[in-house]
Amino acid sequence: MSLIVLSGQAAGTQNAGGSIMTMIVLYAVIIGIFWFFAIRPQNKQKQEHEALLSTLEVGDSILTTSGFFGVVIDIKEEVVIVEFGSNKNCRIPMKKENILEIDKQSNE
Repeated sequence: MSLIVLSGQAAGTQNAGGSIMTMIVLYAVIIGIFWFFAIRPQNKQKQEHEALLSTLEVGDSILTTSGFFGVVIDIKEEVVIVEFGSNKNCRIPMKKENILEIDKQSNE
């Protein structure tokens, strides 16, 4: 019982300002690590995807996030018209953000 009382008294005599500063530094380090491993790579991937979409042109073959392959027929602000399969009547509008890969058409 006296050991518990002594350890409680020792904890009470610590400098409160030092422990608060230690906690602030610890939280700053944890937030920095979280940013470095989670947020930074996500922002980098988003910038790479936006750069990929900026190269999109009519006639390019694309792969969608759903796994469908198609050919771009028309490009608007946020929407592209994509032709899927060999059926020329299957033209579907979809958002640009759902394009995963672009295969450039070779102009031979």
